[in-house]
Amino acid sequence: MEITASLVKELRERSGAGMMECKKALTECGGDIDAAMENLRKTGLAKADKKADRVAAEGRIVAASTEGKAVLVEINSETDFVAKDDNFVAFANSVADAALSSDAADVETLKLAKLPSGNTVEESRAAVIAKVGENVQVRRMVAFTSSHHVAAYIHGGRIGVLVELKGGDIELARGLAMHVAAMNPPHNKASDVPADFLAKEKEIELAKMSDKDKAKPADILEKIISGKINKIVNEVTLYGQPYVLNTDQTVEQTLKSANAEVIRFSRLAVGEGIEKVVEDYAAEVMKQAGLA
Repeated sequence: MEITASLVKELRERSGAGMMECKKALTECGGDIDAAMENLRKTGLAKADKKADRVAAEGRIVAASTEGKAVLVEINSETDFVAKDDNFVAFANSVADAALSSDAADVETLKLAKLPSGNTVEESRAAVIAKVGENVQVRRMVAFTSSHHVAAYIHGGRIGVLVELKGGDIELARGLAMHVAAMNPPHNKASDVPADFLAKEKEIELAKMSDKDKAKPADILEKIISGKINKIVNEVTLYGQPYVLNTDQTVEQTLKSANAEVIRFSRLAVGEGIEKVVEDYAAEVMKQAGLA
């Protein structure tokens, strides 16, 4: 069968692979476009395997939501340049939609979910690797399903937040998600702060005090220390922080006025916890040239 330019073009549009790769695949498959597509997918998987060990610490956080449910997914690439590539962005958004519409509770299950193309997330990931030439990983996902308000917020594609709010309204939930994105509180309420953290902070505050203060009566000393610990607790809890959309009030005061309660929140930032490889390209070139 003759491998026409229109056939190559059709396969290129379906696969996203290069023109020469498409022509080669069609030639090997006798012009059968479906077989050629399968061939390219297999090639994509091979390329994915070769790139799997390369550190992917850039990427995007994507979200999808509907009433009562919202999801966040972190999808990584090796460079920020690829994270902005149209193929990568389209893949990331389709994965978020799949996470929302499926019952996937973790990444491994999500990888088996079908995308509109008919391919699974994992098969499509391999195809994206073939297109962009970098390691691409679906790293993490978070899903909230609730009868309460559930809001998702994405900041610059690099930070994503989910908030579940009992009472209030969805606008307040979105505002609180923006707050969490900006302020990154480690805990929700004072009762969520670990006792060992408080004990350590108390120890530190006592060590910082002057001998004169330490000599004060026990009840006075306890009040001083309690005041310092309360301030620290406010700094590390969502409820204790000044609300970013109205800094005259704390989040707790804002919630109280709306007769609302934050049940939980989750915050993802691109690449957090991944050890990035810092390469000195100048030194590498010098080494290869035998000058170092």
